[in-house]
Formats: sequence, C-alpha cells, structure tokens
Amino acid sequence: MSKVEEKLAELGLTLPPVAAPVAAYVPALRSGEFVFTSGQLPVVGGKLPSTGKVGAEVSPEEAKELAQICALNALAAVKSVIGDLDNIERVVKVVGFVASAADFTGQPGVVNGASELLGQVLGDAGVHARSAVGVTVLPLDAPVEVELQVRVKAGA
Repeated sequence: MSKVEEKLAELGLTLPPVAAPVAAYVPALRSGEFVFTSGQLPVVGGKLPSTGKVGAEVSPEEAKELAQICALNALAAVKSVIGDLDNIERVVKVVGFVASAADFTGQPGVVNGASELLGQVLGDAGVHARSAVGVTVLPLDAPVEVELQVRVKAGA
C-alpha cells in the first residue's frame, strides 16, 4: 500500500474503483509528466448519493463532503494511469464545478472538500492552484464535479 493510501486509511477513507465514464472519454490521461483527470462526479458504488443544486436541495456542508468524494475518485483515476499515488510530485490545479441555486455564492467553501483532502493526504504536494465555478447543472444532476491536473515524479 502506498503512503498516500496509508494516509487515506488513517482518515478512515479508501480509494474507490475508477468510476466508469458516462460518455466518450477516459477517466485520466497522461501527457509527459502530467496527468489530467476528466471531471469526476461524487459516485459511490456506481450511483450518486444525492442530486440537485447546492443551496437548494443540497446543503453546502453535504456538497463539501461530495467534493471530497470527487477528489477520491480523481485520485483513483490518477492511480489507474501512474500505478502508485506516491509517484505524485504535485497537484498542480484543481477545478471544481458546483451546481448552484441562483443565489448560492459559496462555491469556494464547497470545493474546499476536495482541496482539504488533497492537502491532508499529500501534504505540500497537495497544495495547488484552483478554480471553483458555479454552474446551472452538471451531468446526472450531480451537485459537484472535480478535475485534477497532477505532475508525476521524474522517472515514474
């Protein structure tokens, strides 16, 4: 087990299987020293635990937990490409999309669910640039979607 996965276990979390794509794309793709994930939904056991807009059907606190699930799914996608999460040199960028009620403006707090998890399990390598974007709707009516850009250690 990698040190990253050991840290996840200490937090009571496990890396899920890679989420199956819902359209014509791959979960992650490596290009040189970088891995780019497709947007990851908060899928657990093949389904979304909740749907709807944050600030309406979904609370900001619940959405923050869903963003953490998205980050776990993104890490699983990265692992599927590089084999060992200890090969991550740095998370370069996180982009979080939040399906938002018209008056909801707390997108950064929601996406903190992903950012905080990455910092907890990767330490300094998890510190990243980020965008938190409010949108009208996401695939499958998911409340949150997260994608990562990761730099891989040389020779990995």
